[in-house]
Amino acid sequence: MPKKSSGGGLTATQQAAKFLGVSVLAGAVLAGIALPAVGALGLAAKGSVESFDELPANLKTPPLSQRTTILDAEGDQIATVYSRDRTVVDLKNISPYLQKAIVAIEDSRFYQHGAVDLKGVLRALNKNAQSGGVSEGASTLTQQYVKNVFVEEAGDDPTKVAQATQQTIGRKIRELKYAIQVEEELGKKKILENYLNITFFGQQAYGVEAASQRYFSKHAKELTLPESAMLAGIVQSPSRYDPVNDEAEAVKRRNVVLERMAEVGDVSRAEADEAKRAPLGLKVTQPKNGCITAVQGASFFCKYVERVFLSDPVFGKTKEERAKVWNRGGLTIRTTLEPQAQASVQDSLKDHVYKSDKVAAAATLVEPGTGKILAMGQSKPYGYGKNETEYNFSVNAAMGGSNFGFPTGSTFKPFVAAAALEQGKPPTQSYPAPYQMPYPQQVQTCSGKPWVNTNNETLENEAESEVGPFALKEAMELSVNTYFVEMLGDIGMCPVVKMTDALGVVQGNGDKVPEVPSSMTLGSTGLSPLTMASAYAAFASRGMYCTPVAIESITQTVGGSKKSLEVPKSTCSRAMSEKTADSVNTLLSGVTDSGTGKQAGLSGRANAGKTGTTDERKNAWFVGYTPNLSGAVWVGSASQKVKMTNISIGGTYHAQVYGGDTPGPIWRDAMTGALEGKEAPSFNLISIPSGEKDPKEDDRGDNGRGNDDGNNGDSGFIGGLIDGGTTGDASGGITLPDNLFQGQGNGSGGGRGRG
Repeated sequence: MPKKSSGGGLTATQQAAKFLGVSVLAGAVLAGIALPAVGALGLAAKGSVESFDELPANLKTPPLSQRTTILDAEGDQIATVYSRDRTVVDLKNISPYLQKAIVAIEDSRFYQHGAVDLKGVLRALNKNAQSGGVSEGASTLTQQYVKNVFVEEAGDDPTKVAQATQQTIGRKIRELKYAIQVEEELGKKKILENYLNITFFGQQAYGVEAASQRYFSKHAKELTLPESAMLAGIVQSPSRYDPVNDEAEAVKRRNVVLERMAEVGDVSRAEADEAKRAPLGLKVTQPKNGCITAVQGASFFCKYVERVFLSDPVFGKTKEERAKVWNRGGLTIRTTLEPQAQASVQDSLKDHVYKSDKVAAAATLVEPGTGKILAMGQSKPYGYGKNETEYNFSVNAAMGGSNFGFPTGSTFKPFVAAAALEQGKPPTQSYPAPYQMPYPQQVQTCSGKPWVNTNNETLENEAESEVGPFALKEAMELSVNTYFVEMLGDIGMCPVVKMTDALGVVQGNGDKVPEVPSSMTLGSTGLSPLTMASAYAAFASRGMYCTPVAIESITQTVGGSKKSLEVPKSTCSRAMSEKTADSVNTLLSGVTDSGTGKQAGLSGRANAGKTGTTDERKNAWFVGYTPNLSGAVWVGSASQKVKMTNISIGGTYHAQVYGGDTPGPIWRDAMTGALEGKEAPSFNLISIPSGEKDPKEDDRGDNGRGNDDGNNGDSGFIGGLIDGGTTGDASGGITLPDNLFQGQGNGSGGGRGRG
């Protein structure tokens, strides 16, 4: 309801406002500067006053959308993202020349009139009548500001934008009512400040600070007279007076502004003439919007942060609410990305895999005990051109990754070992592990309904000399397929399911790992590097699994004030006992010293890991860790169509790719750089007696182990073991030291065609 005076009528101000509103509205219609017909909103002329009164009394000003800045863990900028490039500044930080220029050209009587300029209306009425058309408008700077508020509130919705800018009586009424309110509440200086911060200056720049940076690469407070005049001139038509695309037109418009400033006495005639002779002096800064501009190859991590924001309920209950906050911007997001680690990952990828190679590589580093993602990169840059991709191979599909992840091969076997140890199996557990055997007739599942080997499927080890019995240590070193299938048959699949659940292991599409022996032992299921790095980090932290986290803190700027937003926290829980984790660390710690992962070994640091190569060598992995850093590296084809045999990767020819000879060195170099200058803690290793089987044959290392992707031939198993076989870890009957673990390709082919 309108406010009444003490005598029951409208106040003097409101009576004047009503009079002005109706008068201006009528004048606008007569002058042809509003809409052709009052009836457009069902308003009769005699009802204009009532309609004016019925409008809400307060203009709800939306927070101005601004750029969002994404920072690394040390506070350095990774990238800026925005729906509208804007940085809100106080009037004191805007050049006085620009303040005078915008008033002179847009509303020279701004400081003399109220919300509505009656002289301006009459002048427009006269000029439009003489021209027979609409040659001049009469909107004040305050009215223009109100219109811009409506446009800002409309955001990127084309329908709402059209409604906010349409030439209708209704919009003019709203502008008028709210302009009166704004004049009363804010005052001239604040209106001018708000106007200069909200208006569009072309070239994706909203507000004077963004415009000053775009055209002159300087702050708005540093603008000279000719620079200020140019920016003020753009406002009327940002496309027509765009100085980047039409310098001559921009100069003409700038000089019009300078002439007007001289006419109203803001500058002397001599100053105006001198400024007219000056060149535009553009020093254009290209728009830098989005994660594609991120430094140190952090574009994929940047997009991951965006996905986290848009999907996590902590930022809003609905997708729409979260998107609104993101698009409004004004956020300063400090992330977990460690610049030293990120640079090391990118340098290693660049050294070992070319972006033009037939295959790609992805690497992710995670901090054990906190879940912090310290680095994330890949060999093919973020983009849409040749040898570029927008898919983040390090993460699951929901976060911008491949549809299913990538089969992991032997890197899955430590999960089986951990599950067995948790069930009470000793680290010396022995199984017959023959060279060849049928899958167990039945394997228990969590549902109670056993998996049944209805087709009498069989599997075999890499070499005929791999004949048990084997104890766990030797079986892990050799990655003996039959051993781990026997272990699975012994403990059932449910303990492995519980272990992978506790370690956050899900397929790339978010589904649980299938309860079939190929997935539960031989790594045929597609997973992501982030999933693997986070799971292995639990071994490093002695059994504590922490969900991955990318955001440390967020500060939001709204209307000049700042507030902190709640951010997602890592949830840490015990996935296994310390004893189990220590046992797994002992089982895996030898590989980088003298085993198949020797090429991945770190100098002067306790480290452990596992290699993996899947059927037909479509995927190769190395997942490893130190007590204070865990990392996963995948190499392969996103389409899963490239067989990595007789192939050149990073300028190096490979007859056959192994987990140790391609992803292994990438992991080594990435970890070395990331850990440089950091402490080197030790594992809590346990003593594991030598097992019953210790083959005494030539140590041919990783590259001498033969083809590891064709063990079973046609005897395969469930949609992938057929043709490709179980792709066991080809030891070839080599002599191995006690602390060696094995990890060459098994991966049962169940992941073929998944990309």
